[in-house]
Amino acid sequence: MGPVTVEEYESRQERYDKQLKEIYNVEIDGKSSAEKVKILRKLREERYEQLKDAVYERRGWTKNGIPTLDTVKRLGIDFPDVLDVLRANGVS
Repeated sequence: MGPVTVEEYESRQERYDKQLKEIYNVEIDGKSSAEKVKILRKLREERYEQLKDAVYERRGWTKNGIPTLDTVKRLGIDFPDVLDVLRANGVS
């Protein structure tokens, strides 16, 4: 998720500036290193969330990482206590 600090950003500024420009299409002229760290961090967190959501969906989980009812049935683990835990976590 880094860079976390301005110092970290500035230690590899050329690399991070290039990522902001070429990957994320961000205009960085006139922005401080602190502003660029904040922007890059936000963009990376958004990408992480997209990846996490895709993995959870592929595995048959909810967006909170809980197996869906269909998934526990497919796996043959739809025991009453498992179903109780799912219901307690909003999965029905």
